[in-house]
Amino acid sequence: MSIFDLFDEAPLSGDKAPRILKAGTLEYEHFKQDASGGEIFKKETNSFRAAHLLCLIVFVALLTQLLRLQFLEGSFNRVLAEGNRVRAREVNPPRGLIFDSSGKILAKNSASFNLEIYPLDLPKKKEDRQNIYATLSAVAQIPENEIIDVVTKKGLLTYDPVVLRENIDRDTALLLKVKTNNLPGVAVSANPVREYESTTGLAAILGYVGKVSDKDLKANPNYKSSYEIGKDGLESYYEKYLRGVPGISQIEVDSKGRQQRELAATEPMPGNNLVLNINSGLESAMSKSLASIMASSRVTGAVAVAMNPKTGQIIGLVSLPTYDNNLFTRQTASEEYQKLLDNPTLPLFNRAIAGTYPSGSIIKPMMAAAALQEGKITPNTTINDPGEIKVGNYTYPDWKAHGSVNVYKAIAESCNVFFYSIAGGWDKIRGLGVETIDKYLTKFGFGAKTGIDMPGEMAGLVPTPSWKERVKKESWYLGDTYHLGIGQGDFLVTPLQMVVATSAIANGGEVLTPHLVYQITDKDGNVVETFQKDIIHDRFIDLENLRVVQAGMRQAVTSGSAKSMLGGLSVQAAAKTGTAQFEVAGKTHAWMTAYAPYDDPQIAVVVLIEQGGEGYAEAGPVVRDTFNWYFQNR
Repeated sequence: MSIFDLFDEAPLSGDKAPRILKAGTLEYEHFKQDASGGEIFKKETNSFRAAHLLCLIVFVALLTQLLRLQFLEGSFNRVLAEGNRVRAREVNPPRGLIFDSSGKILAKNSASFNLEIYPLDLPKKKEDRQNIYATLSAVAQIPENEIIDVVTKKGLLTYDPVVLRENIDRDTALLLKVKTNNLPGVAVSANPVREYESTTGLAAILGYVGKVSDKDLKANPNYKSSYEIGKDGLESYYEKYLRGVPGISQIEVDSKGRQQRELAATEPMPGNNLVLNINSGLESAMSKSLASIMASSRVTGAVAVAMNPKTGQIIGLVSLPTYDNNLFTRQTASEEYQKLLDNPTLPLFNRAIAGTYPSGSIIKPMMAAAALQEGKITPNTTINDPGEIKVGNYTYPDWKAHGSVNVYKAIAESCNVFFYSIAGGWDKIRGLGVETIDKYLTKFGFGAKTGIDMPGEMAGLVPTPSWKERVKKESWYLGDTYHLGIGQGDFLVTPLQMVVATSAIANGGEVLTPHLVYQITDKDGNVVETFQKDIIHDRFIDLENLRVVQAGMRQAVTSGSAKSMLGGLSVQAAAKTGTAQFEVAGKTHAWMTAYAPYDDPQIAVVVLIEQGGEGYAEAGPVVRDTFNWYFQNR
């Protein structure tokens, strides 16, 4: 049998013909066979099997990969595919509402619209993006270079929206939506915008919201640059309660990044609400009275604070001049803010909590309480006031010679000599001394923040010998103690501290933390938190000593310095007037602190008129108007 019979073919000729290599060996193409009849084409058969095996391995590997992608990882890959056409976009939540004590809404949300661009959904080709910029510029009346700048700044891989125009009215928004419908990466979104009650004086309490700054993002790493955040007042202090939880909208986009439809949505959760102790009617009455005095006296700053002396609830707080916090919801917010910053009357400055002033004579009830408690005087201690005290070459004057004076008359008529005496000593009275005075001033809450639920509070200053040595490089003298005894010198207080201290006299000795917010509620009105009375200091003045001070303040209304303004009230009041000198020669701040009713205190009021002159004449009318409104409308 020929080797060719194995193939059932005729012998090949030419190049394909077998040829003799060596004796007994044939070659057919590249295969060899033993001519003596051994195993034929063994090398060819082994190679053929190896090729089949390789094909089988590749086929099994491909099949395995297909099964893995289709079945084991199918859900995951479907999500990835969806990611190419679905955008999950946050929906800003409405902030919680703010109510006054009567249920009137002071801060709410109104509908507004933003024109936004999503850099990630813009075309990849530069010329296509340029066409979108040009079209958008013409439609929205925004300079093209401005659009390019904001997109470039954020980067083309930015997923968050870049706001081009905000607070657009509904009609304009609908028109823009139609004109930009086919522009990839461009959207018109609905957003809640803050709207505030316009009652004068409320801006200092409520504050305002604004765009998140780099500083805000560091403090709130979970926020995004497109968010708004409370910038001042209660909006800032209670940000975590008011903010709410964003919703998610699943938006389908086509291959060119154009929005097609909303696939699904998770509704945003509104923030919690604030219920204030503030009464907007009282706030308005205080504001009008303050503004009237400012106009007639031609002064540029004034403050009025009203507090419930039994609970610490702040029921009225006005700092003038003020501003319209609705300005910050407009596109021109940055311009308006700069104007407010440049205003020399400082309308953004909350004088009630951050203004620090020499107290003048309204500190005298606290000095009298300390002297009585320390036994330096009794209710029967009497001195003869000649109108001044002379110590060496120095003279410490009174505003008049009061004659025979006890603690009641000293408070009622604001006798300086009596309080020089109980502070630094004179005649038969051994003074408290600066260390003891500082101790009691601190107990009354001076020299420290009150803890009110509002940002920006200042601590004021209770001067000490060590402070004077450190700061002024001077020793402490007897004259410094005398000045401290009548609220002058380096002693500085805020109007808020003064109303807290007055309330402690009125309520029997409790120094309370002042509070603007009464309750926090959720969107359905359920109570989340109620703020309870918080006592800072208590029982450091005996009640019988406080009764003496209260009687002196009552006498100021019946026969003393406050009679002309508060003597005709429908309720019995107690008060103390003050006229405080400061660094401007010939100018004085006008103060009055008071509470009513005398036998059952429900409201304490402090009024300051900057550079207003006499306390009874300038601050007195505002106290009177505040009491009149409160007792007629409570």
